[in-house]
Amino acid sequence: MNANNADDKLRGRVFDGHNDILTRLMEAGGASSAELFLNPSDFHIDLQKARAGNFGGGFFAMWVSSPSGGDYQSMMTQAEYDVPLPELVDRRTALDVVMREAAILTRLQELGVVEICTTVPALKKCFSSDRLATILHLEGCEAIDPEFNALDVLYEAGLRSLGPVWSRSTIFGEGVPFRFPATPDIGAGLTDLGMELVRRCNEKGILIDLSHLNQKGFEDVARHSRHPLVATHSNAHALCTHARNLTDAQLEQIKASRGMVGLNFASAFLRSDGRMLTDVPVEQMLRHLDYLIEFLGEDSVGLGSDFDGAEIPDVIGDVSGLPRLVAAMQAHGYGEQLIDKLCHGNWFRVLEETWHSNDS
Repeated sequence: MNANNADDKLRGRVFDGHNDILTRLMEAGGASSAELFLNPSDFHIDLQKARAGNFGGGFFAMWVSSPSGGDYQSMMTQAEYDVPLPELVDRRTALDVVMREAAILTRLQELGVVEICTTVPALKKCFSSDRLATILHLEGCEAIDPEFNALDVLYEAGLRSLGPVWSRSTIFGEGVPFRFPATPDIGAGLTDLGMELVRRCNEKGILIDLSHLNQKGFEDVARHSRHPLVATHSNAHALCTHARNLTDAQLEQIKASRGMVGLNFASAFLRSDGRMLTDVPVEQMLRHLDYLIEFLGEDSVGLGSDFDGAEIPDVIGDVSGLPRLVAAMQAHGYGEQLIDKLCHGNWFRVLEETWHSNDS
């Protein structure tokens, strides 16, 4: 393949900041369910939809559901809501779930569908191939013990990104609840163990995701981390006053660190009324992109869909709808270079500045 053909193949190809397909697969059949990904499905992401959507890979999250958390997405269809933070999840239970979800991704790699990437050169090479370039991500660190043994083992298995919390407390910090209208200034910051988690992630070159942290936890990471600040799937609080979205002050800190924000497709974080309803025009997605680009600059914004973890605008539907978003960017006046940055280039840039210790 010559250089021009290679460039054409990558044009509009998306590397995405967040999805929950591993959880969906596990819930559908446990660790043996990887093969479901190969066939047409009701999931937002499967192999056929990924190919139709020019989806080249992304952060594949391992997430543990709450035992009695309720249907929080239904609660979020109301005009106002305040979903309580779920209770702490037992570490052994969490570790069992995380191992099963990691095993699903490992099985997909054995099947030749994905590659678990731990260096940026490997990521870029895979992204140009027919396999999906994947980053093993931990969304909420319930499975990690106070001695960090699980962190070391997961790192050896390919973990290169984590969020200290989901919207639930852990021994490392406190999550931001699903609350509208509200700011993220809710609750306490990182614990002493949370500070140590930041130090160890910096040491290993693991990206720290700020998406579900409350404001005090966010500020603690900003003070103690030497890496770019990254929110893999969050939006602009100025356009949607949801506690999960980023205030201008948080965006300033991300900008100062040369960090990154991935646009979350979840309807409740896009709509000005904060409701998890899917009749969201693509123009509203572009408003958030415009705002983030104007605030952060063209090198610090990407996509973080939350596929298989949230209600997605009907105009996108699932991963096969990504070309419609790319076409809307073009019609909106985004140039080819900017679109490539938003679709994948900026993720590669921030990972190059974070995965500093990954020399192997």
